[in-house]
Amino acid sequence: MPCLAGDLLVSLPVCFHHSPLERIAVSSQDQQIMFIFPGQGSQYVGMGSDLIRDFPIARQLYEQANDILGYDLVKLCQEGPEEKLKLTRYTQPALLVHSLACLNIFRELTGHQVNPVITGGHSLGEYCALVAAGALNFETALRLVQKRGECMADYGSGEMLAFPLHLDNIQPLAEKHYCVVAARNLLDQIVVGGLGEDLDRLTADAHAHFPRKRPARLKTEGAFHTFYMITAALHFRPALDAAEMDTPTIRILSNNTGAYHDPDPAAIKTRLFFQLFHPVHWIDNLERAFHDGITCIVEFGGGLGSDPNPEDKRPNLESMIKKALRGSDFSAHYHAAINSQTLRETAEVLRP
Repeated sequence: MPCLAGDLLVSLPVCFHHSPLERIAVSSQDQQIMFIFPGQGSQYVGMGSDLIRDFPIARQLYEQANDILGYDLVKLCQEGPEEKLKLTRYTQPALLVHSLACLNIFRELTGHQVNPVITGGHSLGEYCALVAAGALNFETALRLVQKRGECMADYGSGEMLAFPLHLDNIQPLAEKHYCVVAARNLLDQIVVGGLGEDLDRLTADAHAHFPRKRPARLKTEGAFHTFYMITAALHFRPALDAAEMDTPTIRILSNNTGAYHDPDPAAIKTRLFFQLFHPVHWIDNLERAFHDGITCIVEFGGGLGSDPNPEDKRPNLESMIKKALRGSDFSAHYHAAINSQTLRETAEVLRP
């Protein structure tokens, strides 16, 4: 069970709900489209190198990011070192810029004619979703995630484990050991946060009850989305309060509630504040979108896999979406837009 070092995402083996042919969808006309964005764990050295090479709009965005951040993000993303790139304070800006570069390229390739009715993102990805929905501009979003990453790194503590168990099975055990649920990725994929020694005791206890269900340790700098991030959230709040935010033009899924954000910018800010130290309800986000008739999902940014080439990376959220759909009454086409190759392919398929 390979795991991702980062924002509560774990890659588990799944059976795809759709046949391979269903990945080839008709154009975007008459489809209900959702744009989604991954969180930490999908960063890699070399990310963005193909985008910068192939698309001037990506080069411009990365140059703007360098100026905003005050350091060379392009060099860090393309050359590493990996140990630095996976530090939360650098990972979060790097992923936001990569995801939004993919989004901008996609919009350019489709002539701005393929538009979502819903946006959503996992943890950090929620800030990309806010940009896609018109609530944040690029500079504001980048400054926010830069501050968010710094606060989480400087003031957070704890560690994380991902369990292939249902909530009712793992939550009582976790709370016995001063640990709490940090994310509900799927019905049977629950991420738990706590101190290292408490997680060790939880692991032993869970093994006694469910010996065939092995957890995966996540390589994070803290127990994200738990009470161990309260101090980080308090230090982040002034930046959040001061940020300029507009009423979104479309619906945005909230990790904190599992439903849609209230469109009032003040209400969105409170949910982003609470998101730092409350669980991510990702499965609820997905089910809400499915129930509301989403027929096409496009994922932007990041990538998984040991091969260093961007074109050989796998999408982060795809397997989670396919597993959530499997056995349900819903069906949706899925498309990746995470590198030059998949951006061109997806744009060609969805362009009206």
